[in-house]
Amino acid sequence: MKFTIRSAAAWLLAAVALVASGAAMATNGYFTHGVGTQSKGMAGTGIGSNADMGAIMSASNPALGVFASDSWEVGLSIFSPRRSYTAGPSQLNGALIDLGGGVFLPSFTINEGTIDSSSEYFPIPFVAKNWSLANGGNITGAFYGRGGMNTDWDDGNASATSFFCDNTGQSPTPVTGPGPYCAGIAGVDLSQAFLAINYSAQVNDNFSWGIGPIVAVQMFEALGITTFAPITKTFAASGGTAFPTALSDNGHDMSFGWGFGAGMWWGMTDRVSFGLSYQSKMSMGEFDDYADLFAEAGGFDIPASTKAGLSFLATDALRVNLDFELVAYSDVDAVANPMANMLACPTLPFGGTDLESCLGGNNGAGFGWEDMTTYKLGFEWTQNESNTWRFGYSYGEQPIQAADVLFNILAPGVMEQHITFGLTRQTRGSGIWSFSFMYAPENSVTGPNMFDPTQTLEITMDQFEFEVSYRF
Repeated sequence: MKFTIRSAAAWLLAAVALVASGAAMATNGYFTHGVGTQSKGMAGTGIGSNADMGAIMSASNPALGVFASDSWEVGLSIFSPRRSYTAGPSQLNGALIDLGGGVFLPSFTINEGTIDSSSEYFPIPFVAKNWSLANGGNITGAFYGRGGMNTDWDDGNASATSFFCDNTGQSPTPVTGPGPYCAGIAGVDLSQAFLAINYSAQVNDNFSWGIGPIVAVQMFEALGITTFAPITKTFAASGGTAFPTALSDNGHDMSFGWGFGAGMWWGMTDRVSFGLSYQSKMSMGEFDDYADLFAEAGGFDIPASTKAGLSFLATDALRVNLDFELVAYSDVDAVANPMANMLACPTLPFGGTDLESCLGGNNGAGFGWEDMTTYKLGFEWTQNESNTWRFGYSYGEQPIQAADVLFNILAPGVMEQHITFGLTRQTRGSGIWSFSFMYAPENSVTGPNMFDPTQTLEITMDQFEFEVSYRF
């Protein structure tokens, strides 16, 4: 295994480019619909295929490293999510809600209208390499971005009205402030990058396995959500005297962590094969600069995922892939805890006494996401020695619950369907070009505003992605 100056330069270039770009993936929740250009052209399928789809496929199933050629592979996608929210009319417009017994709660009304997020184009690179060993095993390395969310609600027409918007606490009437949470330009930026090093080997012609560690780094920033300061553990524990300093507008914070990936491939017959892979939950360090936002004082682990797939050679030229993927969002409190948890926070007038239910507490509110299961169908047709065409479709019920729409304006990962197309072109030399295109039709989630029961909120999204890669 030889590591040259060119090799080091390729890894470094990918690392710099990935850190510089905002990985704004929001397809299956906030996981991508696939990893690698050839797999993406088939809606992310190929877990059970023994076709050589490049070293990057080891990121999806480490056992497939045995089928990868000893080539470098570099790729770049342009990902474009288009997000908007629509706030319906309100009968309260920030006025007090009478809870009975002389108890009143200020409503929080997002002012009526449709607002679009302004950030729409994101470059996301990857690099991968396979090395065949003398003992018949393989070492495969892959550096890639696979998840993240990004919203940028900077439209000057975005505003909200509430007594919560009064920074002085003296206004006799509700106050209107800029941004969807009346705290200025709002949004989040989550970028994640992974380095996977896998070892794979064949037991015989019909079975292979692979396993290896994964190192992850993620960056996060939140803007325009200081309005929620009274519902933080820091504020509640101080009796309302300490304003939280790790809630919003603290720039990008970074955390590191690790996990592992493992997989197997089984050739059931000459034409049918099966693959299974698992990526563990990634144990990440806390986002200290956002310890007042996320549950467990800034905890934001990366959920585990399980993939399985059948691959059929219908003819010598046509392969059909059927895949399944489960992402365990419910295992990460910062993502899965519902907004309703905050009702037990002592600073809200519902008789709650649990500090851990406030934002930043061990049971603090998150985005209310459930586990997501995605079903995928992909086709690979080899036209001739030069051209291979790919098509795919996937469906998975989006993870956001209607009751949690207010928070999910920040992270509207509502996509359910993906339609894909791809092409691999063998050049006259030894190089191989691959292209993929994905379109996710518009989908939306509608639900009540938790702090204004007379108002309905809707979050909407559609997206497309174009990726190109080169193997040499």
